[in-house]
Amino acid sequence: QVQLVESGGGLVQAGGSLRLSCAASGRTFSSYAMGWFRQAPGKEREVVAAITGGGGRVEYADSVKGRFTISRDNAKNTVYLQMNSLKPEDPAVYYCAADLSFGTVVRGDTDSMDYWGKGTLVTVSS
Repeated sequence: QVQLVESGGGLVQAGGSLRLSCAASGRTFSSYAMGWFRQAPGKEREVVAAITGGGGRVEYADSVKGRFTISRDNAKNTVYLQMNSLKPEDPAVYYCAADLSFGTVVRGDTDSMDYWGKGTLVTVSS
């Protein structure tokens, strides 16, 4: 069983930065690929970044490439999302999620993800 708790959301001006954190419980954190997803009002939940269990491979949605960076610290059971150059289209509830399959995370297969956090709200003012 893995429990995920996100933090770091808030209000930021367009062009600004935020760093989200997702703290995980459990001794098998490094076994799980992790992803950051977001869901804006009226829209489907989408994957924005994914990282393998060991952290050696990452993937990004085209909409955030070059602006967002996903990383993890397995010693701290934590995954991060550094968000720079935030845009008016970035506001959403951001969720972290875990799955044993990196492919599942990369595909953004929300119905198949093993574990979800409850989300943290990111708001961008123009």
